[in-house]
Amino acid sequence: MSGDIETKLRGPGAYALARQTMDAMEAHKVWPTAVNFELWTHFIAAPDSALGREIARMLSTGEAFTDTVADELAATYLPKARLNDQIRDAGDALTKELDAVSRAIETAQKSSEAYGETLAGASRSLTAAGNAADLQATVETLVAATKLVQRENKSLERRLSESTDQVSKLREHLEQVRREATTDGLTNLANRKAFDEELERACADAGDQAQSLTLAVIDIDHFKSFNDTWGHQTGDQVIRYVASVIGRVGAPPRFAARYGGEEFALIFPRERADLATVVLEEIREEVSSRMLKRRSTNDDLGAITISIGLAELRPGESAHGLMERADSALYVSKRSGRNRVTSAEVVAAAA
Repeated sequence: MSGDIETKLRGPGAYALARQTMDAMEAHKVWPTAVNFELWTHFIAAPDSALGREIARMLSTGEAFTDTVADELAATYLPKARLNDQIRDAGDALTKELDAVSRAIETAQKSSEAYGETLAGASRSLTAAGNAADLQATVETLVAATKLVQRENKSLERRLSESTDQVSKLREHLEQVRREATTDGLTNLANRKAFDEELERACADAGDQAQSLTLAVIDIDHFKSFNDTWGHQTGDQVIRYVASVIGRVGAPPRFAARYGGEEFALIFPRERADLATVVLEEIREEVSSRMLKRRSTNDDLGAITISIGLAELRPGESAHGLMERADSALYVSKRSGRNRVTSAEVVAAAA
């Protein structure tokens, strides 16, 4: 679908599509930033796509199209095409580099073969040499051939060294691309895509090694009303603050991610639910203990609270099943008054 839209933007109807996109953005009071324009171009050009349907749903429910929402949509629906382009470009550069090295090695091999033939000829000449002049000519031939091979070898060494540096730079570039594609732009935590992949991997590892694994889902309480009162920029400030606390506690080998909107997730490899509960209580208390102020006006925002649900992986349980149980525990926290930690294991035992 991205390729189809790229084609449309380079065809006869490109300006009409761009004008239609800008008109739609203006009608819905969406700022014409680069990310917004890309998202809305997809929406206008392909309304039946997954991104198109999601934006249509937001419009029908009256959800605000903020920078935070735009970043989430871009992270979910757009990075794949950009990532593929960047990987393809890096792959093309790597192919060219390897081709150049291959040619340098081929040249060196031909030079070595020629040197071998020269040595063989010199051996025959030495055997047949009848006087000093013949011997001297043979030696001069060997010296010249040896110098040539030395030059070829130095050239090859230099080319291989340059190639090693280039490949190292390409590897760093690809690693940066990978990090950008799996990082949430607002919080610098892992994004939803990275979390889904990590949870699948962590569950598989825990099952294979018969180890504990606990998953926590964290949600900022009353965030929608907070956003409506103070505005989305202040809401982003709150999200970054909560993310900073979760990210510090969720440093490796734990795995912290922004799951979406005001919701976060935290994976505890090789940790049981009872130990994870202690850590999560510390996060909850730290978040609620700080009185926040609005940066632009220094207004008192009051305290922020979070609700948390967690679940410990059961033998044979899927990542999806674990996530559902952690989510259910989160809803228990919400229904019980918020600002609390609820373990699915405790709920199950009580039931």
